[in-house]
Amino acid sequence: MPLNIVLVEPEIPNNTGNIGRLALASGSKLHLVKPFGFEIDDTRLKRAGLDYWQHLDIIYYDNTKAFFEKNQDKKMVFLSSHGTKDHWDIPFEDDLFLVFGKESVGLPKSITETYQNELYKIPIHSAHVRSLNLSNAVSIIVYEGLRHLSN
Repeated sequence: MPLNIVLVEPEIPNNTGNIGRLALASGSKLHLVKPFGFEIDDTRLKRAGLDYWQHLDIIYYDNTKAFFEKNQDKKMVFLSSHGTKDHWDIPFEDDLFLVFGKESVGLPKSITETYQNELYKIPIHSAHVRSLNLSNAVSIIVYEGLRHLSN
């Protein structure tokens, strides 16, 4: 798998379903970290993921501690509107973990403080927009990564 998409405590089933479809289309693995803001059998999740959900390469974690313990030796970058580096500076490589926070508040402060050197943002050029939709942000980063990996 070229990339790993990590959603920490996703809240909106439609976003997670869309990101699942994106993961499958891009050949990425999807990692979902609980708690979720929905049930995994939510019809909105399945509808957004259409009939692709059964084909996903997906791993579930009970919490962030379990995620970090299992993947402690993996290369990770973290996406946040609080990042100081732009996403096109991410050092993309095969098997890179792209970690995204929940829709309402992003990544927990404990993560953004611990991983300041690996914290990136997607530039937003309007004072009227504080963040992008999660599924849009994941799409931007994943396909930027695939572009880098194809060169």
